[in-house]
Amino acid sequence: MTDSEITTELGTEGLGEQSWWVEQWMELINTYRYKKRLARAWNYAREGNVTSIRFEGRRVHARVQGTEKQPYKIKLWLDILEEEDWRYVIEALAKKAKWSAQLLAGVMPKDIEKAFATTGKRLFPFNLQEVKSECSCPDQANPCKHISAIYFLMGDQFKEDPFILFQLRGRDKSSLLSDIIHQRSIIHKEKKVKDTKSILPSNIINKQSERIAIKYKPNFWWSYEKTLDDDLVVITPSTDKSSDVLLAGELPLAKDPKCPESHNTFIANLISHRDIQAQQAMLHAMSIKR
Repeated sequence: MTDSEITTELGTEGLGEQSWWVEQWMELINTYRYKKRLARAWNYAREGNVTSIRFEGRRVHARVQGTEKQPYKIKLWLDILEEEDWRYVIEALAKKAKWSAQLLAGVMPKDIEKAFATTGKRLFPFNLQEVKSECSCPDQANPCKHISAIYFLMGDQFKEDPFILFQLRGRDKSSLLSDIIHQRSIIHKEKKVKDTKSILPSNIINKQSERIAIKYKPNFWWSYEKTLDDDLVVITPSTDKSSDVLLAGELPLAKDPKCPESHNTFIANLISHRDIQAQQAMLHAMSIKR
């Protein structure tokens, strides 16, 4: 992010209409008890005293023109998250489709702190003391009016780019979105594998040309290898005509708008095939018993 991409002066309307994340940042600034100093900082931000702002890695560097001839140099940063913490955050963000979709659309999810809760860390600073800063001015107070002017301009920049906070925490926009997309693909693959395993144990599902062919193996249901006493064996047809076929729930069949009844037809044919196989199995069992 270069200087030319960052506004270094607020308009006459101030920050204007604010997104919730900008409001939260402004609430953080307004917790500063020295209100007169904040008022002067607001004027600095409004009147163009900030001559430059740039991001270098995880730090914000700025220059603010004060009473001296040369602008004061300012550094601002937040504590970054460790790589392991980011792994948990990325997994949490990817698991919730709504969060992923909002971030990919450039919108900060309002409940995003829940994704950071697993690490015990936060995205937004809890208080102003968590925002680390330095200024070359002689004022011993921190934040001074020069640093506070940068706070206001960062709020203005958050309105355009909510990913600045992620960058200050150690993940730039490109890396964050790339990691989320990658994790989403892993979750999707794992779900497909899980869904496949949830099908009847005797079924083999192959998808070719958007069609699913299901090979139904009835021997799985009508075989028994142990020896039984013939006098204790009573062979009767199944009283449940559908539970074995529908045990796996809705089958993942390709849908064709031209044939809306194809799914029902397939199920009906499958049940008919089941009945035939069941009848043959019963006749076979009775012949063995005799």
